[in-house]
Amino acid sequence: MDYTLAVTVGALLSLVIVGTAVLIAAGVMATSTVLMMVTPAMLVFGAVCVALGVKHGEHRARTS
Repeated sequence: MDYTLAVTVGALLSLVIVGTAVLIAAGVMATSTVLMMVTPAMLVFGAVCVALGVKHGEHRARTS
């Protein structure tokens, strides 16, 4: 499987959408809190993790 930008963005968005839907359905927080605070935080954290993972992969490919 090739991890292109489209595949990576699709996987990140699908995880965030599923996580948001589960939090809204579970009713553990107000929907406005989930949509305005939790979902953007999940997106930012996911983007940071992807960036770190790409850099780590570049480093591993260069040194091995």
